[in-house]
Amino acid sequence: MSNNVMRSNGGHESPFERIRRVNASGAEFWSSREFAQVLGYTDYRNFEQVIQKARLACFNSGQKMEDHFVDVTEMVDIGSGAQRAIRTVFLSRYACYLIVQNADPAKDIVALGQTYFAVQTRRQELADTATEDDRRLLLRRELTLHNVKLAGVAKDAGVVAPVDYAIFQNHGYMGLYGGLTAEDIHARKRLKRGQQILDHMGSTELAANLFRATQTEEKLRRDKVKGEEQAGRMHHEVGAKVRQTIRELGGRMPENLPTAGSIKAVESKKRKTLKGKTPSRPEMNDR
Repeated sequence: MSNNVMRSNGGHESPFERIRRVNASGAEFWSSREFAQVLGYTDYRNFEQVIQKARLACFNSGQKMEDHFVDVTEMVDIGSGAQRAIRTVFLSRYACYLIVQNADPAKDIVALGQTYFAVQTRRQELADTATEDDRRLLLRRELTLHNVKLAGVAKDAGVVAPVDYAIFQNHGYMGLYGGLTAEDIHARKRLKRGQQILDHMGSTELAANLFRATQTEEKLRRDKVKGEEQAGRMHHEVGAKVRQTIRELGGRMPENLPTAGSIKAVESKKRKTLKGKTPSRPEMNDR
């Protein structure tokens, strides 16, 4: 990342999008100073501790730190035409993702940042490496696995009976889909009896639901939530935050995305492409 920069288009409402910079080569990055302000760190020294944790996470993930954290010296105005040199770190999108994962979870803006950078990073990774069918298969399988984990954490919180878990899931859908329940989404997609709504979502819609599930799982565990009612409220809250991020990014609301063909047909096509080498697949009956 070069320090020869220009500001990105400020048309988006997201505070993270507003401070995004683009260098002369078209690469995007963020300034740690501005990032700290957006996340509500009034003392930059406290934010430097978060950056150090993110650097360690980057190293442990096998990534090159110099590709994601660039130490620079910037000149800032201090009044009357004078300037002062300050130490800053230019951050890649991945670095920002690691930072919000290590920042103070009590700050609402941190939760919003976790949603923003995880969704955007995941979207970019998938866009760079896969076809739409590949993305759907990958996301659908991940969502199946994470829904199992979510069910386990919800059970620990007190959501035990199947009917109560269905209500708990509907809270998440209603937050993400602007009040629509799983039954409403099924009807909106014009699906037949027995068809699963997740099996007929495109990659964009699946990605939103995957992040809803993973962040709810994490928040239930981190906040040690107890009780069906509180767990349901939290699921709705996370779904609503994901919806808010989609709106701020100018994306289409999930209920307005087109209904995709059956994921089972995609899997069948994939099996034929692999000449009969059928990959193992968990059953996808989690709605």
